[in-house]
Amino acid sequence: EQLVESGGGLVQPGGSLRLSCAVSGFPFHGYRMSWVRQAPGKGLVWVSDIGAGGDLLAYAESVKGRFTISRENDKNLLYLQMNNLKPEDTALYYCARVPPSSVLDTFRKAPRSDNYWGQGTQVTVSS
Repeated sequence: EQLVESGGGLVQPGGSLRLSCAVSGFPFHGYRMSWVRQAPGKGLVWVSDIGAGGDLLAYAESVKGRFTISRENDKNLLYLQMNNLKPEDTALYYCARVPPSSVLDTFRKAPRSDNYWGQGTQVTVSS
């Protein structure tokens, strides 16, 4: 299993970034996928997830209206478009497969890393 995030960087408040996650090693089209972030010194926080078919989107309240999750199943790619970024969005962003056996609400409240997580891409929002 391999999940490789890219697209992070340093951006000013109000700016935008688009994160990508390239997936291999499992049938991407068959699984719900998510983005999870970890701010410096803080725990893992669920950001968003998307159903296997690209429907059934969900967002944390803190990013709703600013972030958009999407996927291209024919290319095994997951995306997170982040607009109107704020300093509090600064974090390491992980692409993660939602465990198929997981209760979705449990995963969203307390995501736990496993073999189906990437190494993360750093997003820093600062002037």
